[in-house]
Amino acid sequence: MSDALLKKMRQDAHEIFQAGLKAVDPVTAINNNVNLTEDLLTICGRHWDLSKLDRLFIIGAGKASAAMAAAMENILEDRITDGCIVVKYGHGVNLRRMSLVEAGHPIPDQRGQTGARQIRELCEKAKETDLVLCLISGGGSALMTEPSPGLTLADKQLTSQILLACGASIHEMNTLRKHLSRVKGGRLALSAFPAPTIALILSDVVGDNLDIIASGPTVPDPSTFSDCLKIIDRYQLKDKLPSAVSDHLTSGVADQVMETPKKNHPAFELADHFIIGNNRQALVAALAQAESLGYHALMLSSQLTGETRDAAAFHAAILKEISQSGHPVKPPACLLSGGETTVTLQGDGKGGRNQEFVLATIPMLKDLAPLVCVSAGTDGTDGPTNAAGAIMDSMSLKRATAEGLDPSVYLANNDSYYFFKALKDLIITGPTRTNVMDIRIGLVGV
Repeated sequence: MSDALLKKMRQDAHEIFQAGLKAVDPVTAINNNVNLTEDLLTICGRHWDLSKLDRLFIIGAGKASAAMAAAMENILEDRITDGCIVVKYGHGVNLRRMSLVEAGHPIPDQRGQTGARQIRELCEKAKETDLVLCLISGGGSALMTEPSPGLTLADKQLTSQILLACGASIHEMNTLRKHLSRVKGGRLALSAFPAPTIALILSDVVGDNLDIIASGPTVPDPSTFSDCLKIIDRYQLKDKLPSAVSDHLTSGVADQVMETPKKNHPAFELADHFIIGNNRQALVAALAQAESLGYHALMLSSQLTGETRDAAAFHAAILKEISQSGHPVKPPACLLSGGETTVTLQGDGKGGRNQEFVLATIPMLKDLAPLVCVSAGTDGTDGPTNAAGAIMDSMSLKRATAEGLDPSVYLANNDSYYFFKALKDLIITGPTRTNVMDIRIGLVGV
Protein backbone atom coordinates (compact mmCIF):
# COMPACT_ATOMS: atom_id res chain seq x y z
CA MET A 1 0.00 0.00 0.00
CA SER A 2 1.59 3.22 -1.15
CA ASP A 3 1.25 6.68 0.33
CA ALA A 4 0.35 7.93 -3.15
CA LEU A 5 -2.65 5.58 -3.33
CA LEU A 6 -4.00 6.69 0.05
CA LYS A 7 -3.47 10.33 -0.87
CA LYS A 8 -5.46 9.86 -4.08
CA MET A 9 -8.25 8.00 -2.25
CA ARG A 10 -8.49 10.80 0.32
CA GLN A 11 -8.77 13.34 -2.50
CA ASP A 12 -11.41 11.19 -4.17
CA ALA A 13 -13.42 11.11 -0.95
CA HIS A 14 -13.36 14.90 -0.75
CA GLU A 15 -14.49 15.19 -4.39
CA ILE A 16 -17.33 12.74 -3.79
CA PHE A 17 -18.49 14.74 -0.76
CA GLN A 18 -18.32 18.03 -2.68
CA ALA A 19 -20.41 16.54 -5.50
CA GLY A 20 -23.10 15.69 -2.96
CA LEU A 21 -23.01 19.24 -1.58
CA LYS A 22 -23.27 20.79 -5.03
CA ALA A 23 -26.39 18.78 -5.80
CA VAL A 24 -28.29 20.35 -2.89
CA ASP A 25 -27.14 23.93 -3.32
CA PRO A 26 -30.16 26.02 -2.22
CA VAL A 27 -29.84 28.62 -5.01
CA THR A 28 -29.81 25.87 -7.62
CA ALA A 29 -32.75 24.17 -5.89
CA ILE A 30 -34.81 27.37 -6.03
CA ASN A 31 -33.87 28.11 -9.65
CA ASN A 32 -34.71 24.56 -10.71
CA ASN A 33 -38.16 24.65 -9.11
CA VAL A 34 -39.37 28.27 -9.25
CA ASN A 35 -40.11 30.37 -12.30
CA LEU A 36 -41.86 33.70 -12.95
CA THR A 37 -43.30 34.52 -16.39
CA GLU A 38 -44.98 37.92 -16.34
CA ASP A 39 -47.60 37.46 -13.56
CA LEU A 40 -47.50 33.67 -13.46
CA LEU A 41 -45.48 32.18 -10.61
CA THR A 42 -44.71 28.50 -11.17
CA ILE A 43 -43.46 26.31 -8.31
CA CYS A 44 -42.82 22.61 -8.93
CA GLY A 45 -45.35 22.63 -11.76
CA ARG A 46 -48.09 24.47 -9.82
CA HIS A 47 -49.19 27.97 -10.84
CA TRP A 48 -50.19 31.14 -8.98
CA ASP A 49 -51.39 34.33 -10.69
CA LEU A 50 -49.67 37.16 -8.85
CA SER A 51 -51.91 39.76 -10.53
CA LYS A 52 -54.71 38.54 -8.25
CA LEU A 53 -52.70 39.19 -5.10
CA ASP A 54 -52.34 42.41 -3.14
CA ARG A 55 -49.12 41.58 -1.30
CA LEU A 56 -46.41 38.92 -1.25
CA PHE A 57 -44.56 38.17 1.99
CA ILE A 58 -41.52 35.91 2.30
CA ILE A 59 -40.53 34.39 5.62
CA GLY A 60 -38.01 31.69 6.41
CA ALA A 61 -35.83 29.93 8.94
CA GLY A 62 -32.97 27.45 8.76
CA LYS A 63 -29.33 27.23 7.77
CA ALA A 64 -30.14 27.41 4.04
CA SER A 65 -32.93 29.96 4.29
CA ALA A 66 -30.84 33.07 3.53
CA ALA A 67 -29.44 31.59 0.33
CA MET A 68 -32.93 30.45 -0.65
CA ALA A 69 -34.24 33.97 0.03
CA ALA A 70 -31.56 35.58 -2.13
CA ALA A 71 -32.54 33.29 -4.99
CA MET A 72 -36.20 34.21 -4.53
CA GLU A 73 -35.32 37.92 -4.59
CA ASN A 74 -33.62 37.47 -7.94
CA ILE A 75 -36.76 35.84 -9.33
CA LEU A 76 -39.48 38.01 -7.75
CA GLU A 77 -37.61 41.33 -7.31
CA ASP A 78 -39.99 44.20 -6.47
CA ARG A 79 -43.02 41.93 -6.24
CA ILE A 80 -41.90 41.13 -2.68
CA THR A 81 -43.75 43.37 -0.21
CA ASP A 82 -41.80 42.46 2.92
CA GLY A 83 -40.06 39.54 4.54
CA CYS A 84 -37.96 38.21 7.39
CA ILE A 85 -35.40 35.39 7.41
CA VAL A 86 -33.73 33.82 10.47
CA VAL A 87 -30.44 32.05 9.78
CA LYS A 88 -27.52 30.72 11.79
CA TYR A 89 -24.64 33.07 12.59
CA GLY A 90 -22.22 33.18 9.67
CA HIS A 91 -24.73 31.75 7.18
CA GLY A 92 -26.28 35.05 6.11
CA VAL A 93 -26.18 36.72 2.71
CA ASN A 94 -27.12 40.22 1.56
CA LEU A 95 -30.86 40.61 1.09
CA ARG A 96 -32.48 43.62 -0.55
CA ARG A 97 -36.19 43.26 0.21
CA MET A 98 -36.22 41.22 3.41
CA SER A 99 -34.77 41.66 6.87
CA LEU A 100 -32.15 39.13 7.93
CA VAL A 101 -31.69 37.96 11.51
CA GLU A 102 -28.67 35.84 12.41
CA ALA A 103 -29.27 33.76 15.51
CA GLY A 104 -28.00 30.91 17.68
CA HIS A 105 -27.97 27.21 16.79
CA PRO A 106 -28.31 24.55 18.16
CA ILE A 107 -29.08 26.41 21.38
CA PRO A 108 -31.61 29.21 20.71
CA ASP A 109 -30.82 32.76 21.73
CA GLN A 110 -32.51 36.15 22.08
CA ARG A 111 -31.97 37.05 18.43
CA GLY A 112 -33.76 33.90 17.38
CA GLN A 113 -36.66 34.82 19.62
CA THR A 114 -36.74 38.32 18.13
CA GLY A 115 -36.69 36.93 14.60
CA ALA A 116 -39.46 34.44 15.35
CA ARG A 117 -41.65 37.21 16.72
CA GLN A 118 -41.01 39.34 13.61
CA ILE A 119 -41.99 36.41 11.39
CA ARG A 120 -45.17 35.73 13.37
CA GLU A 121 -46.20 39.39 13.33
CA LEU A 122 -45.57 39.55 9.58
CA CYS A 123 -47.82 36.53 9.09
CA GLU A 124 -50.52 38.12 11.22
CA LYS A 125 -50.59 41.10 8.83
CA ALA A 126 -51.45 38.88 5.88
CA LYS A 127 -54.98 38.94 4.44
CA GLU A 128 -56.82 36.48 2.22
CA THR A 129 -55.73 38.45 -0.86
CA ASP A 130 -52.05 38.10 0.09
CA LEU A 131 -49.58 35.23 -0.26
CA VAL A 132 -46.99 34.03 2.27
CA LEU A 133 -43.98 32.17 0.90
CA CYS A 134 -42.11 30.22 3.58
CA LEU A 135 -38.50 29.07 3.02
CA ILE A 136 -37.67 26.22 5.36
CA SER A 137 -34.50 24.23 5.95
CA GLY A 138 -32.83 22.27 8.71
CA GLY A 139 -31.98 24.23 11.83
CA GLY A 140 -35.21 26.18 11.75
CA SER A 141 -36.42 24.74 15.04
CA ALA A 142 -33.61 26.24 17.07
CA LEU A 143 -33.29 29.42 15.02
CA MET A 144 -36.96 30.39 15.05
CA THR A 145 -37.85 30.18 18.71
CA GLU A 146 -40.71 31.94 20.44
CA PRO A 147 -41.72 30.19 23.68
CA SER A 148 -45.34 29.39 24.47
CA PRO A 149 -46.99 31.76 26.97
CA GLY A 150 -45.71 31.00 30.45
CA LEU A 151 -42.31 29.80 29.23
CA THR A 152 -39.09 31.78 28.95
CA LEU A 153 -36.16 31.67 26.55
CA ALA A 154 -34.07 30.24 29.39
CA ASP A 155 -36.57 27.37 29.71
CA LYS A 156 -36.21 26.62 26.00
CA GLN A 157 -32.42 26.86 26.12
CA LEU A 158 -32.05 24.41 29.01
CA THR A 159 -34.55 22.03 27.43
CA SER A 160 -32.57 22.10 24.17
CA GLN A 161 -29.33 21.32 25.99
CA ILE A 162 -30.93 18.38 27.80
CA LEU A 163 -32.44 16.95 24.61
CA LEU A 164 -29.18 17.24 22.70
CA ALA A 165 -27.30 15.37 25.42
CA CYS A 166 -29.75 12.53 26.07
CA GLY A 167 -29.57 10.92 22.62
CA ALA A 168 -33.13 11.80 21.55
CA SER A 169 -33.83 11.62 17.81
CA ILE A 170 -34.72 14.72 15.81
CA HIS A 171 -38.30 13.42 15.62
CA GLU A 172 -38.48 13.26 19.40
CA MET A 173 -36.76 16.60 19.92
CA ASN A 174 -39.06 18.37 17.50
CA THR A 175 -42.19 16.78 18.99
CA LEU A 176 -41.30 18.53 22.23
CA ARG A 177 -40.26 21.75 20.51
CA LYS A 178 -43.61 22.00 18.71
CA HIS A 179 -45.46 21.86 22.02
CA LEU A 180 -43.33 24.57 23.62
CA SER A 181 -43.64 27.13 20.80
CA ARG A 182 -45.89 29.88 19.44
CA VAL A 183 -44.70 29.38 15.86
CA LYS A 184 -43.91 25.68 15.32
CA GLY A 185 -46.21 22.72 14.78
CA GLY A 186 -48.41 24.47 12.21
CA ARG A 187 -48.90 27.66 14.20
CA LEU A 188 -47.37 29.92 11.53
CA ALA A 189 -50.00 28.76 9.04
CA LEU A 190 -52.61 29.70 11.62
CA SER A 191 -50.99 33.12 12.08
CA ALA A 192 -51.14 33.73 8.32
CA PHE A 193 -54.69 32.42 7.86
CA PRO A 194 -56.79 33.34 5.86
CA ALA A 195 -53.82 34.08 3.59
CA PRO A 196 -52.54 31.03 1.68
CA THR A 197 -49.04 29.76 2.46
CA ILE A 198 -46.49 28.04 0.23
CA ALA A 199 -43.51 26.31 1.84
CA LEU A 200 -40.34 25.50 -0.11
CA ILE A 201 -38.31 23.02 1.89
CA LEU A 202 -34.79 21.64 2.00
CA SER A 203 -35.19 18.49 4.10
CA ASP A 204 -32.76 17.56 6.87
CA VAL A 205 -35.03 14.84 8.26
CA VAL A 206 -35.02 11.10 7.62
CA GLY A 207 -38.13 10.26 5.60
CA ASP A 208 -38.72 13.95 4.73
CA ASN A 209 -41.51 14.23 7.32
CA LEU A 210 -42.97 17.70 6.77
CA ASP A 211 -44.08 18.06 10.38
CA ILE A 212 -40.53 17.39 11.64
CA ILE A 213 -38.45 19.59 9.29
CA ALA A 214 -37.89 22.78 11.31
CA SER A 215 -40.76 21.48 13.49
CA GLY A 216 -43.28 21.98 10.70
CA PRO A 217 -44.34 25.63 11.13
CA THR A 218 -46.84 25.50 8.25
CA VAL A 219 -48.13 21.91 8.40
CA PRO A 220 -50.57 20.13 10.73
CA ASP A 221 -49.01 18.41 13.71
CA PRO A 222 -49.93 14.74 14.28
CA SER A 223 -48.17 14.62 17.66
CA THR A 224 -49.70 15.44 21.03
CA PHE A 225 -48.83 16.56 24.53
CA SER A 226 -49.19 12.92 25.57
CA ASP A 227 -46.44 12.01 23.09
CA CYS A 228 -44.21 14.57 24.77
CA LEU A 229 -44.66 12.99 28.18
CA LYS A 230 -43.82 9.57 26.73
CA ILE A 231 -40.54 10.96 25.38
CA ILE A 232 -39.73 12.48 28.76
CA ASP A 233 -40.34 9.12 30.43
CA ARG A 234 -38.30 7.26 27.78
CA TYR A 235 -35.20 9.32 28.49
CA GLN A 236 -35.92 9.86 32.21
CA LEU A 237 -35.97 13.63 31.88
CA LYS A 238 -38.74 14.48 34.32
CA ASP A 239 -36.40 15.69 37.07
CA LYS A 240 -34.03 17.42 34.63
CA LEU A 241 -36.37 19.69 32.67
CA PRO A 242 -37.33 23.15 33.93
CA SER A 243 -40.44 22.93 36.12
CA ALA A 244 -42.25 25.41 33.86
CA VAL A 245 -41.74 23.08 30.89
CA SER A 246 -42.98 20.03 32.78
CA ASP A 247 -45.98 21.97 34.08
CA HIS A 248 -46.80 23.25 30.58
CA LEU A 249 -46.76 19.76 29.07
CA THR A 250 -48.81 18.31 31.92
CA SER A 251 -51.33 21.12 31.51
CA GLY A 252 -51.53 20.31 27.82
CA VAL A 253 -52.42 16.70 28.53
CA ALA A 254 -55.14 17.98 30.87
CA ASP A 255 -56.52 20.20 28.03
CA GLN A 256 -55.59 23.34 29.95
CA VAL A 257 -53.23 24.42 27.15
CA MET A 258 -54.32 24.43 23.51
CA GLU A 259 -53.03 21.48 21.48
CA THR A 260 -51.07 22.07 18.26
CA PRO A 261 -53.35 22.42 15.20
CA LYS A 262 -54.39 19.24 13.40
CA LYS A 263 -55.14 18.50 9.74
CA ASN A 264 -58.82 19.44 9.98
CA HIS A 265 -57.99 23.14 10.56
CA PRO A 266 -59.03 25.23 7.52
CA ALA A 267 -55.65 26.98 7.40
CA PHE A 268 -54.10 23.83 6.00
CA GLU A 269 -56.52 23.76 3.08
CA LEU A 270 -54.69 26.90 1.91
CA ALA A 271 -51.18 25.53 2.56
CA ASP A 272 -48.94 23.95 -0.09
CA HIS A 273 -45.58 22.30 0.56
CA PHE A 274 -42.75 21.35 -1.81
CA ILE A 275 -39.53 19.54 -0.95
CA ILE A 276 -36.88 20.88 -3.33
CA GLY A 277 -33.81 19.09 -1.93
CA ASN A 278 -32.99 16.17 0.36
CA ASN A 279 -30.31 13.72 1.40
CA ARG A 280 -31.12 11.17 -1.29
CA GLN A 281 -30.50 13.81 -3.96
CA ALA A 282 -27.05 14.49 -2.48
CA LEU A 283 -26.21 10.77 -2.30
CA VAL A 284 -27.23 10.15 -5.91
CA ALA A 285 -24.85 12.88 -7.03
CA ALA A 286 -22.08 11.54 -4.78
CA LEU A 287 -22.59 8.06 -6.24
CA ALA A 288 -22.30 9.39 -9.79
CA GLN A 289 -19.06 11.18 -8.88
CA ALA A 290 -17.64 8.02 -7.31
CA GLU A 291 -18.41 6.03 -10.44
CA SER A 292 -16.78 8.70 -12.60
CA LEU A 293 -13.63 8.23 -10.51
CA GLY A 294 -13.60 4.52 -11.20
CA TYR A 295 -15.25 3.10 -8.09
CA HIS A 296 -17.96 0.45 -7.95
CA ALA A 297 -20.43 2.48 -5.89
CA LEU A 298 -23.27 1.35 -3.62
CA MET A 299 -25.73 3.60 -1.83
CA LEU A 300 -26.90 1.85 1.34
CA SER A 301 -29.60 4.25 2.49
CA SER A 302 -30.41 7.92 2.94
CA GLN A 303 -32.34 7.10 6.10
CA LEU A 304 -29.77 5.80 8.58
CA THR A 305 -30.52 6.66 12.20
CA GLY A 306 -29.66 5.29 15.64
CA GLU A 307 -26.63 5.49 17.88
CA THR A 308 -23.55 6.71 16.02
CA ARG A 309 -21.21 3.98 17.21
CA ASP A 310 -23.69 1.28 16.18
CA ALA A 311 -23.86 2.85 12.72
CA ALA A 312 -20.06 2.89 12.58
CA ALA A 313 -19.92 -0.84 13.43
CA PHE A 314 -22.47 -1.59 10.70
CA HIS A 315 -20.49 0.30 8.06
CA ALA A 316 -17.21 -1.25 9.21
CA ALA A 317 -18.65 -4.75 8.82
CA ILE A 318 -19.69 -4.06 5.22
CA LEU A 319 -16.34 -2.49 4.36
CA LYS A 320 -14.58 -5.60 5.72
CA GLU A 321 -16.84 -7.83 3.62
CA ILE A 322 -16.06 -5.80 0.51
CA SER A 323 -12.34 -6.11 1.16
CA GLN A 324 -12.41 -9.84 1.92
CA SER A 325 -15.02 -11.19 -0.50
CA GLY A 326 -15.89 -8.48 -3.00
CA HIS A 327 -19.49 -8.40 -1.81
CA PRO A 328 -21.81 -6.56 -2.09
CA VAL A 329 -19.51 -4.66 -4.49
CA LYS A 330 -15.97 -5.43 -5.55
CA PRO A 331 -13.00 -3.12 -4.99
CA PRO A 332 -12.26 -0.43 -5.86
CA ALA A 333 -15.49 0.28 -4.02
CA CYS A 334 -17.37 3.25 -2.65
CA LEU A 335 -19.93 2.72 0.09
CA LEU A 336 -22.35 5.63 0.66
CA SER A 337 -25.00 6.36 3.24
CA GLY A 338 -26.91 9.33 4.60
CA GLY A 339 -29.31 10.23 7.34
CA GLU A 340 -28.57 11.43 10.84
CA THR A 341 -27.39 9.44 13.83
CA THR A 342 -27.33 10.48 17.48
CA VAL A 343 -24.71 10.52 20.22
CA THR A 344 -25.57 9.82 23.84
CA LEU A 345 -23.03 11.90 25.71
CA GLN A 346 -20.97 10.09 28.36
CA GLY A 347 -17.95 12.39 28.56
CA ASP A 348 -17.32 16.12 28.54
CA GLY A 349 -15.19 16.36 25.41
CA LYS A 350 -15.86 18.18 22.16
CA GLY A 351 -17.12 16.67 18.94
CA GLY A 352 -20.13 15.74 16.86
CA ARG A 353 -21.86 12.68 15.44
CA ASN A 354 -19.79 12.67 12.23
CA GLN A 355 -16.42 12.97 13.94
CA GLU A 356 -17.47 10.32 16.46
CA PHE A 357 -18.54 8.01 13.61
CA VAL A 358 -15.13 8.23 11.96
CA LEU A 359 -13.27 7.89 15.26
CA ALA A 360 -15.23 4.75 16.12
CA THR A 361 -14.26 3.13 12.80
CA ILE A 362 -10.52 3.48 13.36
CA PRO A 363 -10.03 0.49 15.72
CA MET A 364 -12.70 -1.49 13.85
CA LEU A 365 -10.87 -1.16 10.53
CA LYS A 366 -7.28 -1.30 11.74
CA ASP A 367 -6.41 -4.34 9.59
CA LEU A 368 -8.13 -3.14 6.42
CA ALA A 369 -6.09 -1.54 3.65
CA PRO A 370 -6.22 0.46 1.50
CA LEU A 371 -9.17 2.28 3.02
CA VAL A 372 -10.55 5.79 3.50
CA CYS A 373 -13.61 6.71 5.54
CA VAL A 374 -15.38 10.11 5.72
CA SER A 375 -18.43 11.34 7.55
CA ALA A 376 -19.50 14.97 7.34
CA GLY A 377 -22.52 17.19 7.78
CA THR A 378 -23.79 18.90 4.66
CA ASP A 379 -24.33 22.11 6.64
CA GLY A 380 -20.61 22.40 7.37
CA THR A 381 -21.09 22.08 11.14
CA ASP A 382 -20.80 18.91 13.20
CA GLY A 383 -22.14 19.38 16.71
CA PRO A 384 -20.79 22.43 18.57
CA THR A 385 -17.64 22.58 16.43
CA ASN A 386 -16.30 24.43 13.40
CA ALA A 387 -15.76 21.13 11.57
CA ALA A 388 -18.16 19.45 9.17
CA GLY A 389 -16.74 16.04 10.06
CA ALA A 390 -13.56 14.02 9.77
CA ILE A 391 -11.56 11.66 7.54
CA MET A 392 -9.52 8.56 8.39
CA ASP A 393 -7.47 6.10 6.38
CA SER A 394 -5.55 2.85 6.78
CA MET A 395 -2.66 4.66 8.47
CA SER A 396 -4.72 6.69 10.96
CA LEU A 397 -4.24 4.30 13.89
CA LYS A 398 -0.49 4.14 13.31
CA ARG A 399 -0.24 7.92 13.10
CA ALA A 400 -2.39 8.33 16.21
CA THR A 401 -0.25 5.89 18.17
CA ALA A 402 2.88 7.79 17.17
CA GLU A 403 1.28 10.95 18.56
CA GLY A 404 0.27 9.22 21.80
CA LEU A 405 -3.43 9.33 20.91
CA ASP A 406 -5.62 6.39 21.98
CA PRO A 407 -8.95 6.32 20.06
CA SER A 408 -10.71 4.47 22.89
CA VAL A 409 -9.84 7.19 25.40
CA TYR A 410 -11.13 9.94 23.14
CA LEU A 411 -14.29 7.95 22.38
CA ALA A 412 -14.99 7.45 26.08
CA ASN A 413 -14.84 11.20 26.57
CA ASN A 414 -16.77 12.09 23.37
CA ASP A 415 -13.68 14.06 22.39
CA SER A 416 -13.41 13.28 18.68
CA TYR A 417 -12.74 16.90 17.68
CA TYR A 418 -9.41 17.15 19.47
CA PHE A 419 -8.36 13.69 18.29
CA PHE A 420 -8.79 14.64 14.63
CA LYS A 421 -7.46 18.14 15.17
CA ALA A 422 -4.19 16.60 16.40
CA LEU A 423 -4.03 14.41 13.28
CA LYS A 424 -5.02 17.33 11.02
CA ASP A 425 -7.91 15.20 9.77
CA LEU A 426 -10.86 17.47 10.49
CA ILE A 427 -12.99 18.38 7.47
CA ILE A 428 -13.60 22.12 7.65
CA THR A 429 -15.76 23.60 4.90
CA GLY A 430 -17.10 26.72 6.59
CA PRO A 431 -20.82 27.48 6.19
CA THR A 432 -22.17 25.61 3.16
CA ARG A 433 -25.55 27.41 3.36
CA THR A 434 -27.36 24.13 2.77
CA ASN A 435 -28.47 21.34 5.11
CA VAL A 436 -29.66 17.85 4.17
CA MET A 437 -28.22 15.80 7.04
CA ASP A 438 -24.96 13.83 6.68
CA ILE A 439 -22.95 12.03 4.00
CA ARG A 440 -20.79 9.02 4.87
CA ILE A 441 -18.23 7.68 2.41
CA GLY A 442 -16.18 4.49 2.66
CA LEU A 443 -13.59 3.74 -0.02
CA VAL A 444 -11.89 0.37 -0.38
CA GLY A 445 -9.01 0.21 -2.83
CA VAL A 446 -7.19 -2.64 -4.51
